[in-house]
Amino acid sequence: MLDDLENISKIDTSNMLDDLFLYPQHIKNAIELAEKANIDTLLKIDNIIITGMGASAISGDIINSLLKDKIDVPIYVNRDYELPKWARKDTLTIFVSYSGDTEETLSAFKIAYQKKCKILCISSGGKLQDMAERRDIPLIKIPSGYQPRVATMFILFPLLVFLKRFYIIKSDIKLDIEETINLAKDFVENNKKSVPLDKNYSKQLAEKINGKIPQIYGWGPYAPIATRWRQQLNENSKLIARDDIVPECNHNDIVGWSSNHDVSKKFSCIIFRDRNDESRYISTRLNFMKTLFEDTTSEVIEIFAQGKSRMAKMMYMMYLGDFTSCYIAILRSIDPSPVDIIKELKKRLAEL
Repeated sequence: MLDDLENISKIDTSNMLDDLFLYPQHIKNAIELAEKANIDTLLKIDNIIITGMGASAISGDIINSLLKDKIDVPIYVNRDYELPKWARKDTLTIFVSYSGDTEETLSAFKIAYQKKCKILCISSGGKLQDMAERRDIPLIKIPSGYQPRVATMFILFPLLVFLKRFYIIKSDIKLDIEETINLAKDFVENNKKSVPLDKNYSKQLAEKINGKIPQIYGWGPYAPIATRWRQQLNENSKLIARDDIVPECNHNDIVGWSSNHDVSKKFSCIIFRDRNDESRYISTRLNFMKTLFEDTTSEVIEIFAQGKSRMAKMMYMMYLGDFTSCYIAILRSIDPSPVDIIKELKKRLAEL
């Protein structure tokens, strides 16, 4: 089924798989947009709040995980109508909404303006652009026309460019970005829909996961990637999926697995691994979990990061989840793009 291109086209009516193929070009275009943006360098930044929801917020999580041991300024990812009380004039508040109409983000923007925070916006338009322009707030205008979850590169990489411009990132990240682009090129060529199942890792993973409840385990830099996998399985595959973080889950989650074998057999456990960057403590924990899950679940899948830099490895793992989730949708004969239940909720909220 996954090698039937005509059938894939009938199911993937919005061509999401074709959009995923554009990730390498998205990175290049996003960096170019940010570098050309006429935005003054901001100095005296004590802390950073990145506000967004769903696919917009996950870029903040990835940035935070990528940089947490490399920068001196704390980053807080905000998924709420409000801002933390400690936000003040030397707080850099970054508001991310692909549509520009995310109500939680718009509410927090107004609070940041009232508190006289430093503000930067990223959006394809909508109310956020209007509000920013009326207040003379800098905004990075990114391309419209994609599902928000496909536009992640247009959010993630401008964030990196501006954190570098504002001297938050002090190290040179050019080589890491170049490696990430090259890795993305190789990845999409090896996982695009025309590559047959026997040579396509994303298709193989989709067949393994399909029909089960995915439980994804991340750790360290891969914690937000596990969340991204869960979100993509929710939205693209239309599946119930869960993610958790090591080592925290070892203090609670593993007890449930050890005592509910009738339920656990419905799950497929996905464990992120890194041959080069796992400490002996993390390796011991992951190996213990693998053994536990082999005895209690229907399937255990270890996924090993590819690449050299942390940035490239995180993006490899993210791309793999994005492609795999779309192929699961194809196996289920479901168009990965529509998210009708979210639209229904937004309509209900608009009536308040």
